[in-house]
Amino acid sequence: MTQKNEKKIIIITGNETRHVFFRKSISNHPNINVLLTFCEGTELSLENRVKNNQESSLLEYQHVEARTQSEEDFFRSSIENMPDKSNPKFIQKGSINDEKVVKEILQLHPDLIVCYGSSLIKSKLLEVFDGKFLNVHLGLSPYYRGSGTNIWPMINNELDMVGVTFMFIDSGIDTGKIIHQIRADIFLGDSPHSIGNRLIKKMSDSYAQLIINFEKLQTMDQPTAEGKLYLKKDFDSISCRKLYDNFSKGMIEEYLKTDKMPASIIENPGIPK
Repeated sequence: MTQKNEKKIIIITGNETRHVFFRKSISNHPNINVLLTFCEGTELSLENRVKNNQESSLLEYQHVEARTQSEEDFFRSSIENMPDKSNPKFIQKGSINDEKVVKEILQLHPDLIVCYGSSLIKSKLLEVFDGKFLNVHLGLSPYYRGSGTNIWPMINNELDMVGVTFMFIDSGIDTGKIIHQIRADIFLGDSPHSIGNRLIKKMSDSYAQLIINFEKLQTMDQPTAEGKLYLKKDFDSISCRKLYDNFSKGMIEEYLKTDKMPASIIENPGIPK
């Protein structure tokens, strides 16, 4: 039975543990009807890239293993106890732009398309759903763009730059108009992975509120900083070592006691706090 003000959406996401949690979490919110979820494969995941690269260091292996385990610890219980209302359809990485997939989405006539962790969208969906095609970027745009944009602030000792950006999607890399942002909650004893996974839980709740309250969203002034762009190839053994050195040398303790003003973020008043 269709509820009043129900949003009919298509989700485009990945198929790692965090993505499974995301799609199931969104689909279980009242007033959200997930018509179909396209789940792209893990062929190009960080874990597979590291494990298939003979030049990867032991620390890089340990980093991706720890991330996988942390996702299991954070999300597995929720995944197993939530009904799956997301109607998943599993596709190869990158095939979201295939003509048959685009046609299938168009035939479903969703109110919104919602992305998290998908390939770069290059199809006519960008035009057809202009202003109704949402993306979430795990990082604070425009300060950090590209790949690993919550790891790089940790590598650069800028914990105030760890967060999430919700935006309208366009053909660029994290260049769409920003709708709303949230910052990570950080505590003593955190690892890179506990910070990231706690933030994904927070992001999923915020995303649901954004979808439900879509008509109440307000146009916000956009930041003009040029920012930093990182590619997948930039994360290597040297950057991985620096990441863990920062944690071992008290980066979190210094961050929690500092009175430095954090970077400003966009908070849309149309989303309940």
